[in-house]
Amino acid sequence: MNLSLVIFDVDGTLVDSQGDILGAMGAAFGQENLPCPSREEILSIVGLSLPQAFTKLVPEVGPVQRTRLVEAYKEAYANLRLTGGPEASPLYPGIPELLDRLSAREDVLLGIATGKSRRGLTALLESHGMTKRFVTRQCADGNPSKPHPAMLFNAVDEAGVEADRAVMIGDTSYDMEMAEAAGIARIAVTWGYHPREALTGAQRVVDDAAGLERAIQDLLGDMA
Repeated sequence: MNLSLVIFDVDGTLVDSQGDILGAMGAAFGQENLPCPSREEILSIVGLSLPQAFTKLVPEVGPVQRTRLVEAYKEAYANLRLTGGPEASPLYPGIPELLDRLSAREDVLLGIATGKSRRGLTALLESHGMTKRFVTRQCADGNPSKPHPAMLFNAVDEAGVEADRAVMIGDTSYDMEMAEAAGIARIAVTWGYHPREALTGAQRVVDDAAGLERAIQDLLGDMA
């Protein structure tokens, strides 16, 4: 039996975490007495590692203040996860059922490739009871930021699956660029944080969980 690996981005793909992201950003910028960027500016950098995200948001600040912003964001996000529960970053409609069906397949493994820190990812997965869903969980810790393909190279290595039997699912241009650089099939979802017109690198673009399931099945079928 040939195993396939289905790799998910997290923020904007599995969960709608914009409330926690915007709240943590507001806290971080407030702590540094800096004006907070707009909602649109903040959501545009979701998927990048935090140092790279703050470099894009406030290129004028120096490395010491950027590090303080990163640490303040992490602390604020962790506190929001503790107090908010799963309702604060809900799974998108149809995603729980899709993960159930994919997990039940003997020929499919699940993975994650996210710009979140491991601490943030662990807190989020624990809040949704999903810590055992994914055989590989690639985070910003220890990996270059998207769109560098290292996360995906590490994911397929850890899962023991060839790159031509893997598919990446995400909501941003960073996800699509990363997957293309890694030689991995790619599906973009439109319910996340980058507009449809930014998802030009995708092989499939889908609008709901049912469409995502069909696209996964089509690509896995093509790999057979």
